[in-house]
Amino acid sequence: MTTGTGETTRSWWSEHAELGVAALLGAVGVLVAVDTVAEGTLTAGSDSDPIGPGVVPLVLSAALLVLAALLTLDVLRGGHGEAEAGEDVDLDTPMDLRTVGMLVGVLIATAALIPVLGWPIAGTVLFAGAAYALGSRRLEIDLAVAATVSLVTWAVFDGLLGVDLPGGPLMGVFG
Repeated sequence: MTTGTGETTRSWWSEHAELGVAALLGAVGVLVAVDTVAEGTLTAGSDSDPIGPGVVPLVLSAALLVLAALLTLDVLRGGHGEAEAGEDVDLDTPMDLRTVGMLVGVLIATAALIPVLGWPIAGTVLFAGAAYALGSRRLEIDLAVAATVSLVTWAVFDGLLGVDLPGGPLMGVFG
């Protein structure tokens, strides 16, 4: 909207855009609380866990709701986030939807491939695909680095931390 002097004025919603973040924080806080109550994990625990499994999600929910309320108050009192001030950032350049679309496609492909091919292969697709989407065109090097990172993360999580990541067809080779 423009005024008679040619200056551009911003709407109330664009001046208070951070309220969207506050609403998102509040919605997630409510969702966590409702889900915790619905699952019935608020009962007392056992001798080894006297407070029960529902305490941490409720504390997280309360923290999210408090943060949402504090952010809302700050924004309504005139607080706002500062625009990016990096010297090589052009804020007028539109988002590169092709790159974003490629990254989303890589994430979806990875999620679909993990149960079928296991983490080492799906992780390689994830890391190499992300490198390609972000501009790297050295396919051999990207695949080698991606496979190494994927295998190392699988070995650390599966072997050292005890987090069971599917190995897929490589389970017999490395596991």
